[in-house]
Amino acid sequence: MALFATQLLVATSARGATSEATRQRFPNVLVLSIDTLRADRLSAYGYARATSPAIDRLLASGARFTEARTPEPLTQPAMASLWTGLSPHRHGATRNGLRVRPGLASLPKILGERGYQTIGIVGGWPLAEKISGLGGHFREYLELFERKRWLGLFLGEATAEQLTDEALDALKRQRRGRPFLLWVHYVEPHAPYRFHQEFAARLGLPKKREISRSDRYDSEIAFADRHVGRLLAAVSNDPALAEDTIVVFLADHGESLGEQGDWGHGRHLPEVQVRIPLAITWPGRIAPSQIPEPASTLDIAPTILALAGLAVPATVQGLEGFDWSPVLLRRATPPPGRRLFLQAHRGAVLSAEDARQARRRGLLEIAAIEKGFKTVLRLEGGRARSFDLSKDPAELHPLPVSSTALAVLREWLHIVEQGLIANDDQPVALDVETIERLKSLGYTH
Repeated sequence: MALFATQLLVATSARGATSEATRQRFPNVLVLSIDTLRADRLSAYGYARATSPAIDRLLASGARFTEARTPEPLTQPAMASLWTGLSPHRHGATRNGLRVRPGLASLPKILGERGYQTIGIVGGWPLAEKISGLGGHFREYLELFERKRWLGLFLGEATAEQLTDEALDALKRQRRGRPFLLWVHYVEPHAPYRFHQEFAARLGLPKKREISRSDRYDSEIAFADRHVGRLLAAVSNDPALAEDTIVVFLADHGESLGEQGDWGHGRHLPEVQVRIPLAITWPGRIAPSQIPEPASTLDIAPTILALAGLAVPATVQGLEGFDWSPVLLRRATPPPGRRLFLQAHRGAVLSAEDARQARRRGLLEIAAIEKGFKTVLRLEGGRARSFDLSKDPAELHPLPVSSTALAVLREWLHIVEQGLIANDDQPVALDVETIERLKSLGYTH
């Protein structure tokens, strides 16, 4: 397997010729991630309903990727890949309940070493430090788990309103002249999809009509959009913040909403679960554009470092992502013929027995996407399928699998399995509270 070489721009200043006495040296970075958000349910990606006016404005102001995907459709593995630049079989957090391998480098750690204030604000229990191990990568990590959601029985998350309020407070605490990395992870529209009546008219939902799960999902997006908009407005209304802040917007993964009888995410790799919205904005630096070439959340770490004018430290090796900064700054064209790899695992570790060899036993499916074709290999039974995504985006008509595509997947499978075996020596410590909360959030084996 050939990993894309990370292209890095090393600069002595990210602020041009302006005096450092009046402007900080490095840009701020605001990362907004939304749980379970399908790209095709945003107006910016062609959805007919006005689910996302604030997000649409953000996406129109920078580079919007139309073929971005997550390495795995599960929150904890996806977010660990975002921050470490490593695939799940390498960082070790392949399932909710499995912590990232200790000692890993990450984007927040690297930025923290260069003087950044690094803050994570998360509203979903799978991202708790005790479960994920991600909190230790930030200097400040705020966990908001005050709302009862599933059946009203268990605490496990925060509303978009609560998260934005906390993020606005965090912005007020930042020291001017010192850059920050602020990550806010919103939970809506994760199941069970609450209905927000205040958006019914805008979404075209008659009051007397029975509201479907899909309708509720759309109303959750609208609710999250309102509060993401509040945070974006605070940044844009502050001239210093607006000029000096890179904004990354993405979802951790998508969601099946009844397609082929499937609901939820994880365990499989359909496009509705792995294709995500992704955009990077930076006023005055990144011009509005659409990028149709394949992209991955693995690309975020090397791209942000390069945009900030920071080299990857010599001690950090093996970042898998592609550095998009030359493309975003219009100094280069996108790479042709890129291949993306995906993997699916069991949802969560929910017992001491399940924790034994949890990584290698949890792998269910792998896939590769190249030149518009997607090939999927299901480990159980060894069933392989190919799809022409340009003609069959709903993946309804499987094609014969070529020997070349199958060989590529089997080579990738060997690499993944070796990584899982290497990481299975990490201890898994799950207490009763953690197991019950994961169950209450709908995660199963």
